[in-house]
Amino acid sequence: MERVLEALPYGSRVAVIRLRSLGDCVLTTPALQILKRFRRDLRVAIIVEPRFRDVFENNPDVDAILSPGLTALRGWRPRLCLNLHGGTRSAWMTALSGATHRAGFGHFRHQAAYNCRIPRAQEILRVDRKVHTAEHLASAIFYLGAPATEIPRARLAVTGAKEPDSYTVIHPVAATPQKTWHAGGFLEVAGHVGTRVVFIGGPGDDLAPFQAFPVMCGAPLAQVKSLLAGASVFVGNDSGPAHMAAAFGVPSVVIFGESDPAIWGPWRTPSEVVRDPGGISNVRPAQVLAALSRLRVPA
Repeated sequence: MERVLEALPYGSRVAVIRLRSLGDCVLTTPALQILKRFRRDLRVAIIVEPRFRDVFENNPDVDAILSPGLTALRGWRPRLCLNLHGGTRSAWMTALSGATHRAGFGHFRHQAAYNCRIPRAQEILRVDRKVHTAEHLASAIFYLGAPATEIPRARLAVTGAKEPDSYTVIHPVAATPQKTWHAGGFLEVAGHVGTRVVFIGGPGDDLAPFQAFPVMCGAPLAQVKSLLAGASVFVGNDSGPAHMAAAFGVPSVVIFGESDPAIWGPWRTPSEVVRDPGGISNVRPAQVLAALSRLRVPA
């Protein structure tokens, strides 16, 4: 394994390129925590699109949050630039970062950008199975020199007091129809949950079918974090908010369609994954309610 982290002088600056999306950003935070545990002296900047900035806001493992421009990246003067995104834009940013060490996974495109090529997570972790995204991202830090250790829960920071009462958060939308359970199913589950229910969605999401319940649609990400941090339970599609709920240890029932739960399931929180071989539209409300019961959530 490369021992890049051991070679960095005291107080060196590190740039981690993440860019997007919501779930990937959340699942990058265990890797950042492992990095800082090993080298607390390092100054770590995350390069992320502004719409996902709040994922890393007030995170003790992040010293700076930079917009994805070359001027900001080069101005950080990193000794190590670690690309955890892998696309074309992040590759050329890594190549032009000015960093002595430019690291990216070996399966990324544009390999000329990197002088430190990270092998597959299975090789680093010495396992012969699918690995969760949190494991995949954390394996890069192990390869760079941090001792292998248990990969922690994702870390999100919130400010302000939690609401005193119990409530359930339901996220009924997703990026594609193949990942979206039907509205009727969520409504039936909401009618049986023994707590107050709040439906959430992002800008442009249609939450009209759920107007009989409190709705939070298009709220700033910081506000969504605060809501999820205080929830008693989360129910939703495989999506970014599901990973946010898991980061707070909220018991979660996540309904899967085409994605693989072994790679994208809730990370380190009490959880149940519900799916059907025939596709997400075939999942029945009774399956979701049974999963809530197994989590000892009143339903």
